Amino acid sequence: MTKTILHLDDEKDIRELLASFLRTKGYRVVSVATPAEALAVARRELLDLIITDLQLDEADGLDTAERLKSIQTDTPIIILTGVLISPGVAQETIGQKVALYLEKTTPLSKIHEAIVQTIVA
Repeated sequence: MTKTILHLDDEKDIRELLASFLRTKGYRVVSVATPAEALAVARRELLDLIITDLQLDEADGLDTAERLKSIQTDTPIIILTGVLISPGVAQETIGQKVALYLEKTTPLSKIHEAIVQTIVA
């Protein structure tokens, strides 16, 4: 069965790159630019994974992740961000709320590995 991933990022280039890559791996990707769009998708679709940026133009990514989690309680969330956070700090603060924190500079192959592990785990 095809897994569905919601990807929220306000950077169009990032959305297009990741969506294109993940589609080649067999995923159905719903890419959105705003938290409101992400919440609307979360309300109407069963998702296998949510990937969100931490810094969004319209809202805080962590707050948005919490709101998404309140709708899709069993769906893991990966934060994919350009904000550099110490791995220890990320685990302590973000790790309680999301499954994983990755930097946007992470190679696509490593992002895919993380997705596979997160969805299967």
